[in-house]
Amino acid sequence: MEDKKYAVIFTAQMTNPDKEYYATAKKMRELAINQYGCTDFTSVFEDSNEITVSYWENLEQINAWKQDIEHLKAQNMGKSKWYKTYRVQVVEVLREYSSHL
Repeated sequence: MEDKKYAVIFTAQMTNPDKEYYATAKKMRELAINQYGCTDFTSVFEDSNEITVSYWENLEQINAWKQDIEHLKAQNMGKSKWYKTYRVQVVEVLREYSSHL
């Protein structure tokens, strides 16, 4: 039986990304990977839109990450300063395949 894998998909429409935002985003990525077991964390920005996908081995890691004090502070800053709208989806990866061409 294969191990389960989860993805957290974060999408946002941004209002005012500044240097502090990008520094905070970098810090959150490092924290998720180094302290909470996130296996991959990728963000893409286009115009005022952001999408971030992170991968996790279990829901407990995701829940612990969600409750991290630094992450909670970053969430509050995002809501009050950087995001017009946002959405978070936690999904189970049912199938995965790739090719290295």
